Amino acid sequence: MSDRYQGFVQSPLGKLFVKNLGLPNPVELDRWTEGAPLVTGTVLVGGAGRLADRLPVVLKDLGIETAAAATEGARFKGLVFDATGITSTDQLIQLQEFFTPVMRSLESCSRIVVLGTTPTAAASAEERVAQRALEGFTRSLGKEIGRGGTSQLVYVTPGADDALASTLAFFLSPKSAYVSGQVVRIGAVGGKKAGEVADWDKPLTGKIALVTGASRGIGEQIARVLHRDGATVVGVDVPQAASELQSVMKELDGDYLTLDITAKDAPQRIAHELKTRHGGVDIVVHNAGITRDKKLANMAEDRWASVIAVNLTAPERITRELLDQKVINDNGRIIGVASIAGIAGNVGQTNYAASKAGVIGLVDSLAGELKKGVTINAVAPGFIETKMTAAVPFATREVGRRLNSMSQGGLPVDVAETIAWFASPASTAVNGNVVRVCGQMMLGA
Repeated sequence: MSDRYQGFVQSPLGKLFVKNLGLPNPVELDRWTEGAPLVTGTVLVGGAGRLADRLPVVLKDLGIETAAAATEGARFKGLVFDATGITSTDQLIQLQEFFTPVMRSLESCSRIVVLGTTPTAAASAEERVAQRALEGFTRSLGKEIGRGGTSQLVYVTPGADDALASTLAFFLSPKSAYVSGQVVRIGAVGGKKAGEVADWDKPLTGKIALVTGASRGIGEQIARVLHRDGATVVGVDVPQAASELQSVMKELDGDYLTLDITAKDAPQRIAHELKTRHGGVDIVVHNAGITRDKKLANMAEDRWASVIAVNLTAPERITRELLDQKVINDNGRIIGVASIAGIAGNVGQTNYAASKAGVIGLVDSLAGELKKGVTINAVAPGFIETKMTAAVPFATREVGRRLNSMSQGGLPVDVAETIAWFASPASTAVNGNVVRVCGQMMLGA
């Protein structure tokens, strides 16, 4: 659905209104296109922590041009600051010293990434305090940067220093167009190394990906992006969507299974399909979801039960069955689709918010249990332009679009790109994270 306001502010009259009335001024976001470089422009690298020597090498391997110092007149598409060397609060001044002189040198849709040490892994109480302060800095910077720019904090646990590539590739590229103000933790993985990526344009070559709710909307886009990145997609949807599902999977040269994921035998049927036809699965994306909105005072039992069953109980049962039967291959990925409603809540969505908070709970419960390099993470979309949001009343829709740092809604591809980052074989150290794809919405944490 087109955003008429966004088109208006680009007109001469619209620019006048924005300038004189201080109205939101959403810019057209850069989004990655197949065959394009990860970064078009130069990334300035600073800081003197334990990652300083490694960063230029990692970025060079990704094909990203870097600079170690700002020269007069230079413009930058990204800034990366290694803050792992900050061990006390008085050293936080290093942030101001690096960023302030170059903030006006940033191009449109620029990227900022701050690298820190996971506070719980800090060597002292003073370091833990200073590292925790980085969260407030990066989130505030995400709300200041403007012009489609983003700001992220990546905590790197000592021992995971060689696992930066996939996360930097995502956060510095247009693939993270609608992700800002996020805090991601990269942890050590007990000697299990991240998988090799021979081609960063096709990192999922040879992988099998299961996507539920794959016939339309966000699920269809997830299937398309995973296929673009080299995966063979097995789409799942309800029998009523069989025609659409078959059409999408035929186009993607994938496989499909029509069933109700809430059925008693659904987990067993999915496991059997994956084992017998594909020899297992590498990526499991729990995307299927429904809404049945009503205020709790008017909530019928079937509205409550159906939402919990589809959005939460089914992913929980399917995941457990695939793990118990050892259908998920080594270095596999489990990815849930939560929602900012599960973080901040929404009026009339106690059932939906409970189910999506439960998806986050599933991540929390399994992250420390999984073995052999298998990871679990979740995305939490905000206002994404879909048929469902197009049906929202106009005033509510406009508030949803503007109430974020980008002043616009996201696209299904933004959710899909984030899932593809989680799915990468190089993301073994990315485990137990919930990343909001919401343009840094002004709701929730």
